[in-house]
Amino acid sequence: MKKSLTLLLSLFFVASALLAGCGSSNDKNTTDKGSAGTNNKPANEAKVSDEPFEITIRHTQIGEAKKFRLAILDDVVKKTQDAVPGLTIKLDGVDSEVNRKEKLRGEMAAGKPPEVFDVFGSPDAALYAKEGLMLDLTPILDELGLKDKFSDLGPFTYDGKVYGLPIGGSIEGIFYNKEYFEQKGLTVPKTLDELEAIADKIKADGKIPFAQSSKDAWIPLMTTNNLWSYYAGPEVTYGFKTGETKWTDENVVKGVAKHQEWVQKGYFKKGELGFEYADMRNQVITGEAIMMMDGSWANSVFRDPAQAGDLVGKIGYFSMPPLKEGDPFVVMQDSNNGYGFSSSVSEDPRKLAAVKEFIKNMWTDEMQLRGLKEDGVLPALKMDLEQMKTTSDDPLMQDIFKAVSEIGKPFPAFDALVQAEVNTAIGMGIQQIIGGEIDPQKMLENVQAAQDAANAAGE
Repeated sequence: MKKSLTLLLSLFFVASALLAGCGSSNDKNTTDKGSAGTNNKPANEAKVSDEPFEITIRHTQIGEAKKFRLAILDDVVKKTQDAVPGLTIKLDGVDSEVNRKEKLRGEMAAGKPPEVFDVFGSPDAALYAKEGLMLDLTPILDELGLKDKFSDLGPFTYDGKVYGLPIGGSIEGIFYNKEYFEQKGLTVPKTLDELEAIADKIKADGKIPFAQSSKDAWIPLMTTNNLWSYYAGPEVTYGFKTGETKWTDENVVKGVAKHQEWVQKGYFKKGELGFEYADMRNQVITGEAIMMMDGSWANSVFRDPAQAGDLVGKIGYFSMPPLKEGDPFVVMQDSNNGYGFSSSVSEDPRKLAAVKEFIKNMWTDEMQLRGLKEDGVLPALKMDLEQMKTTSDDPLMQDIFKAVSEIGKPFPAFDALVQAEVNTAIGMGIQQIIGGEIDPQKMLENVQAAQDAANAAGE
């Protein structure tokens, strides 16, 4: 077994342990290139088989918060099935963390992923593509006229070829209770010090300043990643994998120490290590917490009466402010989550036609704008900001559009830039910080040791 696959299998077992604690519709009908685009087929053309066949789409659109995304997927699936004779698409819904860190890794190690699957672009897609496990989409994008339509295919590009497609874009920032701010005479902070002053006032009022759930480490790491990017600069994270920068840089330590300070000051609810992702949103919905660091995708929860109740229309959004007023906003902005396709699809013309049809139906302006309007997911396809603003006049979405327009220094999330083992190490580390088991310096020394080992292995 190749080294990378051995790594995948080992990561699969590690993650399991941690988790336990298109072408046009004509493509499907043509076996003769000369018959494409016409219904007047030659008499000697072979009849396309309409025998039943099946493909599986692994998705992560489960739970109430993702119901709009699932509805879009359902409609694309129906369109695709209607266009491809004999096709049945089986939907396999799995929790995002379980899919990424356990199930998909295990399937990839065995060389048997589903035909279509939810996948992170960087670093996951490159690792799987390197082993020949993902379908090269480069010629398909050319065929469908999609090659230059995406805002950023970088996370899904390996060795000059595209191995996956982002379903949307996102930024990270702070959702807040506008009604509470108005009642208390609070305004959107311009500096990190002002943000802390607001948090102190909220805590003194008997409320939780920041909603947080830390059972899954990626959630609190949104806060930590933003903090060290302000203290050390967002470019520092790009150098960890190359060895140009170190996790033990004094300014990275300051960022982690600031997160620890917020924990010690009681800015988060006690017991956060036991809370699931949905619990964090509920802390805001119930009025228990006033602010929440999260991805822009969370807006759909606060715009849905079935989930947010009377809070609809009372939630705003702003970027985490800089250290000094007037400094550029440093914001996590990426399009690193989407769909990949098994390389085995290329061995079956009917499955390949089904995949092309799925891509053709999913990545359209109509579906991207629908995702923006219904679910608040920023488009993966290139679109003018003004067009996005006119698609949704919702006040919360307008806050998010404003935040996008104000970005001074965008950066990808750290886990798109480092190896999987390093991601695991920092995830364990931030949970130890939250639990009071370790200090920032020692925690980052442990992360650097994992980074050094991964770099030395040439991963």
